[in-house]
Parts: sequence; structure tokens; C-alpha cells
Amino acid sequence: MFDLIIIGGAAVGCSAAVYAARRKLNFKVVTDNIGGEVALSGETNNWPGIQSIQGYDLAQKFHEHALSYGVEFDEGWMVTEIVPTKNYHLVKAKNAVGEEKTYETKTVIIGTGIHPKKLGIPGEMKLDRKGITSCTVCDGPLFKGKDTVTIGAGNSALESALMMSGIAKQVYVLTKYPNTQEKQDGFPKGDKILIDKLKEMRNVTILYEAMTTEIMGETKVEGIKYKTPDGAEHMLPVQGVMVHIGAIPNSQFATNLERNAAGEIVADKLCHTNVPGIFAAGDVTDVPHKQIAIAAGQGVVAALEAIGYVNLWKE
Repeated sequence: MFDLIIIGGAAVGCSAAVYAARRKLNFKVVTDNIGGEVALSGETNNWPGIQSIQGYDLAQKFHEHALSYGVEFDEGWMVTEIVPTKNYHLVKAKNAVGEEKTYETKTVIIGTGIHPKKLGIPGEMKLDRKGITSCTVCDGPLFKGKDTVTIGAGNSALESALMMSGIAKQVYVLTKYPNTQEKQDGFPKGDKILIDKLKEMRNVTILYEAMTTEIMGETKVEGIKYKTPDGAEHMLPVQGVMVHIGAIPNSQFATNLERNAAGEIVADKLCHTNVPGIFAAGDVTDVPHKQIAIAAGQGVVAALEAIGYVNLWKE
């Protein structure tokens, strides 16, 4: 019987692991990979205390810090189910070759994060992290003085374009919706105040009913192609592509937990879920801001709450 199983090996998991190790809990970190989206985030300029670092290197530092406390990682194992049983939980996992493993644990911390939705068009995979980003807050400053395009029709796309209007030379915004009142000026999922602000930006051009068909470039982004309803294909020369068409929480295994319509695990400010002894933190939850520093902080909160739960646990 473990005191704690931490699911996920990125910011949440490593932060929680450090605190759990310092309190001498009997625990493991179970994860299909080390670093998650952090390791894929390219140059990172918003981690406190480090002016610039590659996401992969930052993820390795998280991992090394946890290892320095003797934390055990079961890497290569994907959790498939959590089964609440009496006053403890069964965490079931499977590896790439189909082997299965079950952990008995008093508490669980879920920090599995999210993965961004993809456009599914030519050039997207080849140029991933070479001018394409799903995190404008993380990578936007890298495109200072350049031409960029933001693709999407929700608040994250609007916020991306507004941020880039103060950084880039020219900002294009592609929305698949028409510029009609019914579709809220092309952004049916966005807040009107953000839409109005975006329209006031002199270096922002909004392209309506535009479907992106290709991202161009050999070793880095050089432009995009898009189609309009008349079937015509157009090209925009840009150096940065911000894709904000939504994200998918890695919560498919959390069938016993309350999740919202987006699939995010509902957690309170102390990272408690609706099931006692199961905590969730970071991007996989309904926390509104998806940032590495926030995920790390929530990992600490979840660990402290799990420690308190274990202290009061009775057989």
C-alpha cells in the first residue's frame, strides 16, 4: 500500500514529488513520459529565475531535482483507470507492450496536463516548434518585429492576437466563421470586449471564413496557405503561426471524477476533486490559466493536501 501515487512527470508531478519526498511518504511517480508538454515547448522565457531555457532542459531539471530526493519514477506506464475501493484507490496502468500493473494507494495526485488540438494539415508536423506554437504567452516574444498569424475563434485566439499586436510587426487572425452578428463578428466563442479591442489594433488584419490548408517552409515557418468559401487559395508570408483551436485534457482515465464539458477535472482551490483522497492539479483541471509556473505551484498544494490526508488516514 502506497501513501501516494503521482500521475504525470512534468511540472505538477515533479513539484509534488519533491514535497512528498521531503515528508518521507511512500510513493511513486507513474508517467508515460518525462516532461509532458513542457519538454516540447521550445525556448521558455517565463520560468522564474531563469531568463531563457529550452523546454526540454527545464523538464530535465524538474526530473533531476526529484531524483535528487530519491524519487522513484515508473516511466513508460500510462494510467488507464483509477478505482476508488473502500478508503483507498487502485491505480491501473499499462505500458507500450501491453503489460499491466496495479498500484494500491491511500491518495492520488493527477497532473497529466493537456495536449493541444492540431490542424491536421501539411507542414504542421514537419515545422512543429519551428515557428508553430500553441502557447503564445510562452513563445510570442520570440517573434518580435516579425509577421505572425493566429488561427482560432475563441478567447485564447483573441488573447493571442492582442498580445502579438504589441510584439509583432503585422498580425493576421484567421477565423473560419463569417463576419456576421449571428457569429459575433467571426468569434462566436469569444468575449465581445476582446473582439472590440482586437478590431482597434492598427497592425491586426482579421480574415474571415478562412480555412488554413498548409503551413509552408523547409526548416522554419515561411508562410501559410488558406482557402475562402469561393474555393480560392491564398498565401500569407509569416514567420510565426499561433494555433489556438482548443486543447484536450489528458483525463480520459478519470471516469470516476467530476469533469466539465471540456473534459477538465473539476478541482477546488486546494486541488481536491469530488472523490476523497484524489487530488488534481495543473492544466488537466479547470484552472483558467495554463502555465508551467501555475502547474508547479498547484503541484505543491496538492502534495501538501495529500500529506494531510495521509496523516489522518485509518485502515
